[in-house]
Amino acid sequence: MKAGYRGTKLLIAGNGTREHVGTHFLHAAAELNLPMQFADVRTANGDPLTRRICWHLMKRRPARLGAFSARIVGLCADHKPEILLTTGFAPITAAALKTVGSMGICRMNYLTDDPWNPTQRAPWFMEALPEYDEIFSTRRANLGDLRALGCKGVSYLPFGFAPDLYFPDSPSPERKAEAESDVLFAGGADADRLPYIKALSAEGFKLGLYGAYWERFAETRALTRGYQPPATVREAVAAAKVVLCLVRRANRDGTCMRSFEAPAMGACMLTEKTEEHLDLFGPEGQTVLYFESIGEMIEKARWLVEHEAERRRLKAAAHRLISEGRHTYQDRLATIVERASSRLFSANPVLCSARQRA
Repeated sequence: MKAGYRGTKLLIAGNGTREHVGTHFLHAAAELNLPMQFADVRTANGDPLTRRICWHLMKRRPARLGAFSARIVGLCADHKPEILLTTGFAPITAAALKTVGSMGICRMNYLTDDPWNPTQRAPWFMEALPEYDEIFSTRRANLGDLRALGCKGVSYLPFGFAPDLYFPDSPSPERKAEAESDVLFAGGADADRLPYIKALSAEGFKLGLYGAYWERFAETRALTRGYQPPATVREAVAAAKVVLCLVRRANRDGTCMRSFEAPAMGACMLTEKTEEHLDLFGPEGQTVLYFESIGEMIEKARWLVEHEAERRRLKAAAHRLISEGRHTYQDRLATIVERASSRLFSANPVLCSARQRA
């Protein structure tokens, strides 16, 4: 991070669960020695029953949207951060964001999901989006939509990884034997992912299937190993010959979180071919193999399972690319803070001069 941006005060609003992006930014801010406050967005949801009622009957409006928004305004007034950074569908109203902006605070959102995904679309959030000074979207597909909505600044900034959670592991021989698989997939049970998992199972591959909701499908109920913490997934990756990388189609994703986390853990990756994946991993065979159909996925998975030396080469190449390529959430936060600081400094040259002297 540039010296002139040291000391920039942050207020981060995000999910405080350890594997979520909000917490990754919290730890990244500490690593960058940035003064900050953290507001956990989970407090806006209420109890589980209330959350379900609001999700289905109130157009996905958080139960305590007004109260959380007021809390953010209060924190901004009390602590006077220079940047408000929110993640995902942050439960802050357009009116609250306007008030925060009137304090001279730069409002930034790291948009991890697609607001036009019909399963998640929320009118209150669509109204709030244009109030941000900049939206950093993890997908290119909705950049034009965000600009058409009236968002002031729109940029593409992909996912990253948290190096304290995602790194190559060395499980015991017993744990490795328990977790071994031909093909591993770790991710949620989206309906459009089901045909890929079914096809792999039908072809006789030994599957390591991790993630939420796979028990809902009869075809995968007996295969799933459930949602597991990063430590268990690290062991599973170490015990897998191939790791499958599927994007979320309903989110119009070009990459996903596993696009970065899996190679950081040392995976040999078989990756869905997208423009963003090609930009990240390079041409076929340089760091990963790509597929565009279920048949191609089966063919390349079988080839990788049978060629250990090539798996080792791809693992090393992908791990080196991600671990040495400025893809941590510390790198992502530095990009956001530098962009916000440039906005602040251009609007306030006195602040810029004072920060540089400091």
